[in-house]
Amino acid sequence: MMTAMEFDEAFRRLAGTVREKLERASGCHDFDHTLRVLRNAELLAEELPAADLRIVRLAALLHDFARPEEMAAKGKLCHAVLGAELVRPLLAEAGFEPETVDRVSQAVLTHRYRANRIPATLEAQIVYDADKLDSLGAVGIGRAFLFAGREHARLHNTREEALGSAEYSREDTAYREYLVKLSKLPGCMLTAPGRRIAGERAGFMHEFFDRLNSETGL
Repeated sequence: MMTAMEFDEAFRRLAGTVREKLERASGCHDFDHTLRVLRNAELLAEELPAADLRIVRLAALLHDFARPEEMAAKGKLCHAVLGAELVRPLLAEAGFEPETVDRVSQAVLTHRYRANRIPATLEAQIVYDADKLDSLGAVGIGRAFLFAGREHARLHNTREEALGSAEYSREDTAYREYLVKLSKLPGCMLTAPGRRIAGERAGFMHEFFDRLNSETGL
């Protein structure tokens, strides 16, 4: 097993690789997102001491490693599935033992909300929750508008317009993303601290969109 110093050095090198890989990713899933998920995961793990922090940190760092490939394929491949495979040789070459490689790969595979794969380990559950937390609260609002702007969507629309529209359309607003997905995330969290933080952040989002509805008269 790696010493603490060896782990830190291997982690630092992997972080450099991930940063380079995500350099041209969209603002919603760039290296800044990875760092926020890593921070969320570390905070959750502090409240869940049974978790192996090394596995948590590695999986959080690598969870979106295949995001550029998914974007290039316009969503026709799943970054979680491809990422789970791509991180295996990466971790092995970095000197991690097979058990660590397996556990990290599994956490990467199951982190995606839309894939309906249930994270089986505490570490995978932490990474799942950490990723979802970045879609909530003030950061979640910012990311929702960033995505909507990239798709040339309207700034805002009515509830009826949002719910009656399709993805990647003019009506695929930040509000639509909130109604269709983000407002439901607190009920999908897998850890107690994740549920608590998600509830707090979701409350802020609810207040924000109520205010936006009021200001726009929609």
